[in-house]
Amino acid sequence: MNLPTLKDVEEAKRCLTGVAERTGLIHNKYLCDMTGAEVYLKPENLQMTGSFKLRGAYNRIAHLTDDEKKKGVVSSSAGNHAQGVAYAATKFGVKSTIVMPKPAPISKIKATKALGAEVVLCGDIYDEAYQKALDIQHETGAVFVHPFDDPMVMAGQGTIGMEILEDLPDADIVICPIGGGGLISGLAVALKSLKPSVKVIGVQTANAQSMYRSFKAGKLDICDCKPTLADGISVKVPGDITFEVVKKYLDDIVLVSEDEIADAMFVLLSKAKIVAEGAGAVPTAAILNNHVDVKGKKVVSLVSGGNIDMDRLADVIKKGLSK
Repeated sequence: MNLPTLKDVEEAKRCLTGVAERTGLIHNKYLCDMTGAEVYLKPENLQMTGSFKLRGAYNRIAHLTDDEKKKGVVSSSAGNHAQGVAYAATKFGVKSTIVMPKPAPISKIKATKALGAEVVLCGDIYDEAYQKALDIQHETGAVFVHPFDDPMVMAGQGTIGMEILEDLPDADIVICPIGGGGLISGLAVALKSLKPSVKVIGVQTANAQSMYRSFKAGKLDICDCKPTLADGISVKVPGDITFEVVKKYLDDIVLVSEDEIADAMFVLLSKAKIVAEGAGAVPTAAILNNHVDVKGKKVVSLVSGGNIDMDRLADVIKKGLSK
């Protein structure tokens, strides 16, 4: 099994120059006061596709051979990877088909189509969409671009870790969402290779805790997913490769509740002027509710994306204002 390396991440950084936005760290006084830590936000919601997923998808498609490009690409996604694949494929003149679960936010479906992909809706959760994408791959011969369990995808996401240490070399803790594990795997490879002392903490929703359970058990575990605000990290089975990286590098994984996610989304909007989708708010939820001991530390909370339907955001705002 080939795990991503720091060299892969460095190559991905060169590949993404001029493509991915280099998002800077934002120091937030409110979060500092609430946690007793020096808290910095990494706003990947500012990428042109609204999330970090552009990094990994573009890096993978950039490495396709000419023959592979002619076959086209297919992928499965809750929405953010979909937009990254659609953008990169269109950029390289490659046909793309994306399978998304039926409950995917309308905003993500429309954005994926607008970027040039054919969208197929199938299943109620990511894993059902994933199986449909594999069926399409088998039928058409297209190249499957995995949303997380691919070293090239992980390497692209790992460029975030390099940027964090360039901006904050003395970071103590980096907190990151986990679904299938592609983001935190690439991030951890970069961070731990460049600064072994930095702690890397993953966060999942209690409604979809497959990587949390796998990490605690020391073996892959299948977990049924309940409806969640953090649809972008609702994954039933973690990746084989990502799990190996997680076991090797991560310091811990914690869980947050749906109420904690909603509160964190409201805090990010009202106190940091950042629109975060549910998955993008779980690291902030973890530190606001003391699931991670951050007092006195320099902490980076990764806002992984901001693609959220306006009606769902309105519900979060209404709930936040009622407290």
